[in-house]
Amino acid sequence: MAIATADDAGLPHARSQARHLTGFWLVTGAVVILQAFATLPTPLWPLYAQQDGLNSTLVTVAFGITVVGTVAGLVFFGHLSDRFGRRRIIVPALVVGLVAAVVMMVWPAYPGLLVGRFLTGLAVGLVASTATTYLSDLYRAARPSNALSRFPATVASIAVLGGLSLGPLVSGVIAQWFTAPLTTSYVIFIVAMSVGTVAVLLSPETVDRRALRKEETRRFRLRDGQRLAFIGASAVAFCSFGGFGVLLSLGSLIVQNELHVAAPVVWGFAAFVALGVSAVSQIALGGLSPRWMLGLGTGAAAVGFLVIIVGLFNPSLTLFLIGAGIAGAGLGLLFKSALAVAVTTADPASTAGVIAIFFTITYLGQGLPPVLLAIATSFVSPQVGLSAFAVVIVAVTLVAARLQVSALRKSS
Repeated sequence: MAIATADDAGLPHARSQARHLTGFWLVTGAVVILQAFATLPTPLWPLYAQQDGLNSTLVTVAFGITVVGTVAGLVFFGHLSDRFGRRRIIVPALVVGLVAAVVMMVWPAYPGLLVGRFLTGLAVGLVASTATTYLSDLYRAARPSNALSRFPATVASIAVLGGLSLGPLVSGVIAQWFTAPLTTSYVIFIVAMSVGTVAVLLSPETVDRRALRKEETRRFRLRDGQRLAFIGASAVAFCSFGGFGVLLSLGSLIVQNELHVAAPVVWGFAAFVALGVSAVSQIALGGLSPRWMLGLGTGAAAVGFLVIIVGLFNPSLTLFLIGAGIAGAGLGLLFKSALAVAVTTADPASTAGVIAIFFTITYLGQGLPPVLLAIATSFVSPQVGLSAFAVVIVAVTLVAARLQVSALRKSS
């Protein structure tokens, strides 16, 4: 796929490279902002529950509707950036995010929350596949000698999980120390997403529509012999986001109801710890091979959930946070490994389409397991439900990781 575009016409080579590198970091910032907005309500769920009398299932449904929007964005629009351009998809996505923030700010009732969360998911879905591909394009144009580097995939993964970690922290601080948190939180992110939109508009487009032929823009096409590797990577990512989804949707309610912590900033801090440590682990261990990351990630996730469960059976906020951090580190390594492998399986002409399918499966993991766990806790205690969830998610991860490693060995 051509990545030198009309945006660069007449520019000296060095200046074009510098512009693409600047665009790389501007787009990264915009991704962080939108991902942070996606997890903004995490410490606000108890406030919504108090305001509208919601139980844990209704809260999880509100969280899950975001995933419905995300999957819709990925399935119907995720591949379009291969045809129409990266910037032409990300800018509208940020605008949809702005609309979502306005809806939830002016319509704080449960129906308005559902509409806003669906729009939030739609925006995330539009960005999820496109941003990863856009960052790879921008980096290749800025550093053509490092075209095969895993650096852009690493940055994309850190931007996604790092952004997700910031949302609960920001809104937790607002809920603790500012007035009208259900309004103030959205005002701040309306401003932030407006800045992010301008940042993307200033970045160069990397798809030359004139250079594309119809046969080059197939929606989903893998490189030869990569099907098993893609399936394994997608299954690992599903499990990774399944773990994150539980902490994001139910974590604040668990901290409030089971650990009896009344401070909103702590409700958000638990999710921040899990997602923040996940981003740090990717930076610290990003040089490892996907096989090592799979092994360490699976082990850390298992240990982390074990510590969380101990912290629930013997109520301890300290143990819960330590477990969330350990589990977050493992889940982050699993996601990074999966994303890095998924990118390499795609045919260059349909990268966005392949990554769209990958993220569709990933975000289904973020939505389905938490909903099932919320339903289960209507019949069993949160401790028992979370224990069963941990066993299932670790077991499936082991099977998926083994499949991915086997496929990597065959292709190497």
